[in-house]
Amino acid sequence: MSDVTCILQAIEQGEPHAAGRLLPLVYDELRRLAAHRLAQERPGQTLQPTALVHEAYLRLVGANSQWDGRGHFFAAAAEAMRRILVENARRKRSLKHGGGLKRHDAEQAQLAAPETSEDLLALDEALDRLGEKDPAKAELVKLRYFTGMTIAEAAGVLGISVATAKRYWTYSRAWLFEEVTRPTSMDGGANH
Repeated sequence: MSDVTCILQAIEQGEPHAAGRLLPLVYDELRRLAAHRLAQERPGQTLQPTALVHEAYLRLVGANSQWDGRGHFFAAAAEAMRRILVENARRKRSLKHGGGLKRHDAEQAQLAAPETSEDLLALDEALDRLGEKDPAKAELVKLRYFTGMTIAEAAGVLGISVATAKRYWTYSRAWLFEEVTRPTSMDGGANH
């Protein structure tokens, strides 16, 4: 049993100082995953990897969740990072924070790249639909997209073979692309 798994069990049992021992063991890996994910964002992203890791960690440790080992913990971390990024995108999109207005650099003659918040929100909604249809495939996407895990790493977390993970990944990418690019009806809902 790994040190991380032992500490996760101690946290579940209510040991008061267990959470403090967990962060040093998982911090570097969480930070690497967060940096990878944020590197995929377009310019203008205000969230930094360190802030994303800290927010996700606080949500994980403060949630009184139970984890079935290291893999389950990192899957929960992927979900926490996803939720934080989606909340950030929604906040940026809201009218309270400028709505459809986009920031442009006055020094550049070109228009700024389109905001990714709409793309992220569309992906989040499609990922929720995939999760209803096939939770295992949705979990694989979360691990790959939101934490930057390789196919082999995600397969290990999910307890499936690399070949199965590759099939899930191929299917999920095609399915999500179809959902995200599907034309919407006049009332704003997706045509199903």
